Amino acid sequence: MATIEKHVTRAVIALEESTPCSEAARIMADKKVGSVAVRRGGRVVGLVTERDLVGRVLARGAASALPIGEAMRTDLPVVDHRTGEREVAELMKTHFTRHLLVSERGEVQGVISMRDVIQLMLDEKQYLIDQLQTYIDGR
Repeated sequence: MATIEKHVTRAVIALEESTPCSEAARIMADKKVGSVAVRRGGRVVGLVTERDLVGRVLARGAASALPIGEAMRTDLPVVDHRTGEREVAELMKTHFTRHLLVSERGEVQGVISMRDVIQLMLDEKQYLIDQLQTYIDGR
């Protein structure tokens, strides 16, 4: 079973919890990412995603100036960088999210997205196909 370690996005975009949701949305659009980490006092304390901005802000008629600290999710688990892709996929399914924070040595060091997990699974399947083809061909 492959771990997520090589597929983690290490360049975490982290914004202070007081950042307005509109600014977070603009940054996500500019950087073409689906989530940003939320910092409080220099420490990552949560994650806000595009889905959070739609469901927790826009759909409820909240002002776009609402701080991301009020829109973020704090109920999501932080996964270790050595976690297997199946476990991460299951956690995403269970918690209804497409993004999870990733820790290394107890500190948040990255983000893993559903897209990353799917790519990891596809890479693993392709490796198996290539190995089987080599075996069949007798190389």
